[in-house]
Amino acid sequence: MNLIFTCGGTAGHINPAIAVANMMKERFPDCRILFIGASGHMEEKLVPQAGYELKCLPGSGLSRGKNLAALKQNIHAVRCVLDAVKACKRIFREFQPDAVIGTGGYASFPALQAAQSMGIPTCVHESNALPGLTTKMAANKASRVLVAFEESVPHYKHPERVEVVGMPVRREFIFTDKEQARKELGLDSRPLVVSAFGSNGAKVMNETVAGLFRLEKEAGFPFRHIHATGRFGWEWMPDLVRSLGVDPDAEESIDLREYIYNMATVMSAADVIISRAGASTCNEIGACGIPSILIPSPNVTNNHQEKNARMLADREAAVLILEKDCTPQKLYDEITALLSDAPRQEQMRRRLREMVRLDATERICDIVEALCKR
Repeated sequence: MNLIFTCGGTAGHINPAIAVANMMKERFPDCRILFIGASGHMEEKLVPQAGYELKCLPGSGLSRGKNLAALKQNIHAVRCVLDAVKACKRIFREFQPDAVIGTGGYASFPALQAAQSMGIPTCVHESNALPGLTTKMAANKASRVLVAFEESVPHYKHPERVEVVGMPVRREFIFTDKEQARKELGLDSRPLVVSAFGSNGAKVMNETVAGLFRLEKEAGFPFRHIHATGRFGWEWMPDLVRSLGVDPDAEESIDLREYIYNMATVMSAADVIISRAGASTCNEIGACGIPSILIPSPNVTNNHQEKNARMLADREAAVLILEKDCTPQKLYDEITALLSDAPRQEQMRRRLREMVRLDATERICDIVEALCKR
């Protein structure tokens, strides 16, 4: 069996593909797996780290603007897609895939388009409640469309091809033991707070967390805090933290990183997670059963992160704070209130366990296996 996974841009698109690839490799040890992504993005780190071969193609996202610069950007993007489709066809003729699985990001469209034009079965997974642009373009000709939420089904022209499977999550998020994770990280008895706002980072939220560090210091560091700055934040955030009177290199209560590569371990060890509300992140939080404070990005298409966060907050499975309302003091108050309320934490864990579909990866693998046999 030969499988191609195509995804890219952010960890939220890449990690679900890795989760499915891992399980397919467990089921079929001789299975050949290849990833296709875009140059210059997070897949160049995450995919090889997971042990898979990756071929990267030049790519460019579409602009939603209406000015001349946006027009030029979109012309360039179309040219990149056409070149990438040709490149994918060459790859397919050599690799001979039995199926192509796309999990989102504009990098996945050329591979799906090439596969569909060559009659290769394709499977598209959409993680958000509303379909993204890539999913919309690929869904009409896809062999199967897989979605995480029931609310998504009416948004597709061929609902008979759509199946609600949930969000694939790597097994480490489900089965990692909290005490073992805390021991591995060398933590003391204080609670652990973990914050991350995407692989690229978020300027406003990194600034907010820098202010939060100062409040933590003033309070005598009542909890440990691991924060991922993201690629861009890593260039300037450490200096900002120092300017606020906190030395991230000298203070053991603060662990500042560019990216959290061992997220399953870190999240399993945490008492509170602070993050954006991408579908992949929400499902990882659910799989771990960790109380969370979600601050959805206001800069995403169709405001889908706020919709994701509200689904959890409405069921009292998470705390929702809009970015415009999120100050260092408000964030500190929410953290300390949550850490001091054990019954509320337990309720969040219980509600999360009720919502998350822990068998999503298995269900997707069943569908992929059926497509390959067909």
